[in-house]
Amino acid sequence: MTPDILCIGSVLWDIIGRSPVAMRLGSDVPGRITRLPGGVAMNIAMTLARFGLTPALLSTVGKDAEGDELVAACMRLGLITDHLYRSEDLPTDIYMAVEGANGLIAAIADAHSLEASGDKILRPMADGRLGSHVEPWAGMVALDGNLTVTLLSQIASSPLFARADLRVAPASPGKAERLQPFVTHSSATLYVNLEEAGLLCVTAFSSAPEAAAALLARGAARVLVTDGGRVCADGQRGADVIVASPPPVMVARITGAGDTFMAAHIVAERKGAGRAQALDAALQAAATYVSGEHSS
Repeated sequence: MTPDILCIGSVLWDIIGRSPVAMRLGSDVPGRITRLPGGVAMNIAMTLARFGLTPALLSTVGKDAEGDELVAACMRLGLITDHLYRSEDLPTDIYMAVEGANGLIAAIADAHSLEASGDKILRPMADGRLGSHVEPWAGMVALDGNLTVTLLSQIASSPLFARADLRVAPASPGKAERLQPFVTHSSATLYVNLEEAGLLCVTAFSSAPEAAAALLARGAARVLVTDGGRVCADGQRGADVIVASPPPVMVARITGAGDTFMAAHIVAERKGAGRAQALDAALQAAATYVSGEHSS
């Protein structure tokens, strides 16, 4: 089966503890703890599949019981897992987060296996299965910042991605600076939040439109900047920065909201939506997600 889009990055188990009360350092409160497929690339792929696309995952999953469970879950969701790198000696990665009524309290991403695998995850793009150096992949690629700086830099200049429509997102603010090679990339669309935009520009911004304009000034081809419940911006080289406000909703969850926004935006543009319509569709999908109306 030929995939509609490649999702490259973290595919792991999310362990999320959520409580309906506000929390602080040292809080011990009742709540719910869930385990579900996660990781930036995985979250994007799940949303793409929910909207009718067929994504292929390029990542590392261990040949352990957790990895077998994860691959089975991916297949049930309609994701192509044939191109995953299954490691004999690396465990399946895991992410753990605690969320309260006042937002994300803390999170730890253990993506060491993905980082250790390096460019092994890209083999299908070079060996003919999904492309080659002579005939590179010519479709969309959703790429996340959980990869190493070395591998991201390699991807930014690789002939394997010369014809790709790159859609790039940091895994977290702590990894935003890894995306520097894509700031001036002519085929990259960056999806960042306000803090991540500031880290890429080494400054602080007060609004998404300001951040989008600054990234364009630094050479970005296209950038979408979110700011929680505040105004979001879409900036494109040679065009105006456009803005939209997310619909107000009660926030039931946070982890995965940015990935949902990115995936919904990709789907809208694949269907031919203009910039304003695609931005509105992405904001609506993210709002629906954080309200808890869709299962993860």
